[in-house]
Amino acid sequence: MHEHWSLDPTIAFLNHGSYGACPHVVLEAQARLRAELEREPVRFFQERLEPLLDEARAALGTFLGARPDDLAFVPNATTGVNTVLASVARDLAPGDELLTTDHEYAACANALARWAERAGARVVVAHVPFPSRGDDEVLDAILRCVTPRTRLALVDHVTSPTALVLPIARIVAELAARGVEVLVDGAHAPGMVALDVQALGAAYYTGNCHKWLCAPKGAAFLWVRADRQARLEPLVTSHGRSARRCDRSRFRLEADWTGTSDPTPYLSVPEAIGFVGSLLPGGWDEVRKRNRATAVRVRASLTETLGTEPACPESMLGSMASILLPHDLAGDPPSRGEACFEFHQALFDRFAIEVPVHPSPDGTRSVLRISAHLHNRASDYARLAEALVGMRSRAPAA
Repeated sequence: MHEHWSLDPTIAFLNHGSYGACPHVVLEAQARLRAELEREPVRFFQERLEPLLDEARAALGTFLGARPDDLAFVPNATTGVNTVLASVARDLAPGDELLTTDHEYAACANALARWAERAGARVVVAHVPFPSRGDDEVLDAILRCVTPRTRLALVDHVTSPTALVLPIARIVAELAARGVEVLVDGAHAPGMVALDVQALGAAYYTGNCHKWLCAPKGAAFLWVRADRQARLEPLVTSHGRSARRCDRSRFRLEADWTGTSDPTPYLSVPEAIGFVGSLLPGGWDEVRKRNRATAVRVRASLTETLGTEPACPESMLGSMASILLPHDLAGDPPSRGEACFEFHQALFDRFAIEVPVHPSPDGTRSVLRISAHLHNRASDYARLAEALVGMRSRAPAA
């Protein structure tokens, strides 16, 4: 499978989760779209773009289990999160609360703090234990932090720093029962886990297409439940706000045009869905199962080799897995991150292994996160195991 990607064959690329990787076929499709745009930009933007966006949304909607008209393309999930928070912040009062967890992606946690500060609200952070013992522990940690002032919860579907697949359907249902709307940060979910966004019942769901779907960089989506669309505005106000058309919703008119930009990442999403899904006989179901099986197998092998405990039950794994590194290998404690950065850099400089290493949410452990996609080779993981064993043997005695 590796030949379908442009990845450097000399590097063990075990960090698909950070920025994804786009296959040759998809990049070629994007290049054709960009060439068409540049041949006649005016006609492309004024006549071609709208129907092409409709086609792309239709393909993505089918993949996600979502009505196309409830979807808006955005450059990344962080933009999706900020778009929702900017709109929600208008209705916040001083003392209101926004809930999240200590596993939230740093950029989105920063956005939450920014918009809460502007409204005089406060951010409540639920401590989700890590290593995790299972779904009930996660749910209990979140629900303990709900108060009568909780207005919105920002919750990961798949945590970025710790690679946990959270019980998002249960979380959404329990929070809804307490009158709390949920913005799901699904940055890693599309292509990693099966999705039915409509059935999930959250108020908002945002996810990336450039990660596990393997679309070009700059392709993501924001799904907004129909009853919340009238209050949602894009971060950039443009011509759609004053449009007098009646054939499209206000949400559609404002979200689809926020100024001149390169729309080809969005328009290439159908190609990515179709191509990656064609690589295995069972389509996307088999792609997801194979990637997860690889992550499960490699995690088991590495934890046994290093003598560390699993960071979570297998039921909480998708296409990524966290490996708790022994204290004598990656520094103790790693709370400020310097030891993790140095360890990550050593793996790349000495062994040509690209894999992230960072502190656990409580800052007491170093965590190495592996990714598994079709382009990964058995030799990539073997190289990592050999490097870890070799680095440990040369580590100074405690």
